[in-house]
Amino acid sequence: MAAGITAQFGNDCEVVVHDLSRDPDRSIVFIVNGHVSGRKVGDGASNVVMEQLRTQDPEPKDHLCYLTKTPDGKILKSSTVYIRDRKGKVSAILSINYDISRLMLMEQALHDLVSTGEAPTVEPEKITNVNDLLEGLIQQSVALVGKPAAAMTKDDKVRAIQFLNQNGAFLITKSGDKVAKYFGISKYTLYSYIDINKQEDSHD
Repeated sequence: MAAGITAQFGNDCEVVVHDLSRDPDRSIVFIVNGHVSGRKVGDGASNVVMEQLRTQDPEPKDHLCYLTKTPDGKILKSSTVYIRDRKGKVSAILSINYDISRLMLMEQALHDLVSTGEAPTVEPEKITNVNDLLEGLIQQSVALVGKPAAAMTKDDKVRAIQFLNQNGAFLITKSGDKVAKYFGISKYTLYSYIDINKQEDSHD
């Protein structure tokens, strides 16, 4: 199968399958031409995978022909297709990523030659691994509070950790250890902060 894909589309086309039943940090179960994004079997989830795991959307829409960007700067034309099991539940995600970096350089050269003004550009989505996703969510939570972790009050930390929980940070394996260490609290305290909203709801 891998040889057939490479023969048909060439070495610039990456095909990836994520198994949603596995831990997010090792969701890739099949990949062809992994050099395109620098990933391999056993690597972790992308943004689209984490979003599906977080929302458990029963009817996600396939996302076709959008731009993504690899950590080393390649521009990919990507498509995402949701795969369902016999019961109709989304069980896997198929992504096809075509490296169009050289084509875009050619397009830019032609554009510079014929253009009389600046055209708007679209910033591609970034392909990241789960550790980068977690780090990004932590930084977003800090920005939300507006002060560094060392200067946060208990209420500040609760707000930051509730943000992380709502955005799926704790779906990532061992994220609790990293978050607790970052905010200078114990894992017991971390879980109590996650459950604060539940405790408040029970008293209403």
